[in-house]
Amino acid sequence: MPNTVMIFGTFDILHPGHIDLFTQAKKLGDSLTVVVARDHRVANLKKDVPVHTEQERMNLLKHIDLIDTAIMGNNEDVYKVIQDNQPDIIALGYDQTHYTDKLEQKIKEFGLHTKVIRLKPYKQDTHKSTIIKQKILSQT
Repeated sequence: MPNTVMIFGTFDILHPGHIDLFTQAKKLGDSLTVVVARDHRVANLKKDVPVHTEQERMNLLKHIDLIDTAIMGNNEDVYKVIQDNQPDIIALGYDQTHYTDKLEQKIKEFGLHTKVIRLKPYKQDTHKSTIIKQKILSQT
């Protein structure tokens, strides 16, 4: 039976750190599903709107060979996508903290046996979206 891996994120302004994240996650299973954060959630959590819309970000991800499926997060309940897709593994970025505090509890509530794995950082001093955006803004 194939192992499905799921990761979540904004994935705005794709960079080598994202590709490394996808590579690490893909190695954990046979199929990689990437869940794209909704624009309104990103605006609420990060107090900033993404450069690219959720649809643009999802369309970009669909062209990355490491990714088998790219889907939108649920508009109402961020955990619903887990219940609907029932991944074997959820891979979290090294610095991913939003919605992780209730993740294990929600997995149990859904009756799943999904493993949660924290991935390793990739050049976090230079290849992080916030740092890249700051560099771009400082050059304008």
